[in-house]
Amino acid sequence: MKFGKAADLSNIDFSFPLEPLANKARIDRYELGEGDGRPRIYIGATGWSMKEWVGTWYPDKTKTADYLKHYGRQFNTIELNTTHYRIPSVEMVQKWYDSVPQDFRFCPKVPQTISHTNDFSLGGGQLPAFVASLDAMKEKLGCVFLQLPPYFDAARLSVLNRFLDRWPRMLPLAVEVRHESWFSDPHATEALMDALAARQVAAVITDVAGRRDVLHNYVTAPRTMIRFVGNGLLPTDFSRMEAWAEKLKAWNLPETYFFPHQPDNLLSPDASAWFARHLETAGFADTRGPSRWTGPEQMSLF
Repeated sequence: MKFGKAADLSNIDFSFPLEPLANKARIDRYELGEGDGRPRIYIGATGWSMKEWVGTWYPDKTKTADYLKHYGRQFNTIELNTTHYRIPSVEMVQKWYDSVPQDFRFCPKVPQTISHTNDFSLGGGQLPAFVASLDAMKEKLGCVFLQLPPYFDAARLSVLNRFLDRWPRMLPLAVEVRHESWFSDPHATEALMDALAARQVAAVITDVAGRRDVLHNYVTAPRTMIRFVGNGLLPTDFSRMEAWAEKLKAWNLPETYFFPHQPDNLLSPDASAWFARHLETAGFADTRGPSRWTGPEQMSLF
């Protein structure tokens, strides 16, 4: 992920900002769902088509057609970027659904034919077509992800509100804003977060070295989505993930979607595996993460 990438990390303050005052009241309203009363933390990468993972995270000689099946065994969610470029057919979504385990959750990105137009294409058929395509995900739909373009500034909050009012309330949604104006003016920040919270839409939190303002720390829904941008498994990657584990324990939200980005996606499984093990040791949430493939005997476990 190139957004917010920093060439020099020596002077980056990776600490969290102060907890927003509005968080406590909002978090207190979000109750844990069914089950054992523990938060569920989903950990995933940004794609499954990684031939470099064959023999390490996928079995030796895995065919391209089987990548998603093995991805689903390793991860329990995915930042589904392919939907950003085209609305998938119902048949394609059904194939994805059938390829992954019951506990897997897809987080599809809203198509750019919606997110990157002046009026979110509300006058056409793009939004209904996209929503209809998600039906085949059924219970494996996690949280839809609306990534706004870098030029979408705080002056366009009313436009965003119109889209949010048209979005089906039964479909979980998370919104990422990138323009500096959303965070340079506290009034603009609060107006955005109030608008999202009123509709129980999550505010995507991006933890990236070169844009510390987008690490805004706001909770606006019973779930959160965190895009964690690492730097090739430097020590700071691990200390930052440790800090995230502590924060997620304190928030105690029903659902969290945590996506560790690494350069070229190559080391995302390593980061995900470490974070999953760290969370399991902490013992406060249900999660799972990848394990390195060690041979045919491992496959018998599945």
